[in-house]
Amino acid sequence: MTGLDPRLLLRGYAAGIFPMADSREAADIFWVEPRHRAIIPLDGFHLSRSLARTLRQGRFTVTRDAAFGEVIRGCAARPETWINAEIERATLGLHAAGHAHSIECWRGDELVGGVYGVRLGRAFFGESMFSRATDASKVALAWLVARLRVGHFSLLDCQFMTAHLASLGAVTVPRGAYVALLAAALGMDSVGGSAGSGADADALPAADFGALDVLLEDEGAAGAAGPAGKLIAQLLGQTS
Repeated sequence: MTGLDPRLLLRGYAAGIFPMADSREAADIFWVEPRHRAIIPLDGFHLSRSLARTLRQGRFTVTRDAAFGEVIRGCAARPETWINAEIERATLGLHAAGHAHSIECWRGDELVGGVYGVRLGRAFFGESMFSRATDASKVALAWLVARLRVGHFSLLDCQFMTAHLASLGAVTVPRGAYVALLAAALGMDSVGGSAGSGADADALPAADFGALDVLLEDEGAAGAAGPAGKLIAQLLGQTS
């Protein structure tokens, strides 16, 4: 099918499906609903000693939403990709509307890694990541997980399991369990109604993708690669 637009894209994510294309040059897209979904539990990210050391060393300067289009193109620049021009265009539209974000890793002025995805309610749908330097994509994902934890998100969807994701703590859940997690993250029950009302609904914190920026500033770590990385490693070393 063709004619993908940002609003349709958001409706798809809310329904538990996502678009893919057969190649970068493909004209059409198709919707996918895996029987088993990969997610990273936000309190279950696996922070290895080597990754913690890389974070604390501040090997990369990490930003958010500083080069969204470049991150998408970096993710698509591989021999086999599902990101065609239609998906790229629609996702850029979501970014312009504040519903899609990227985390970038820089070495000097060079973009060496990143991850991007779509935000809806308290869910973040991780789309793809890329790396041009050792551990750059791991650092980007670590920063994303820390940002989601601080920002009161409840679901990080990774679509399909890979060995790389499994090494970072990803698990697979069956379709029914994923639908329940998604419904809770969107503030809905499994049949599309409100997840709660009154005190119960008010107890659910609103997701804030920018909450980490405030914390970094409060800790005096904003813009400083080493201190910021130490704070990220500390946050990820804590379990709720």
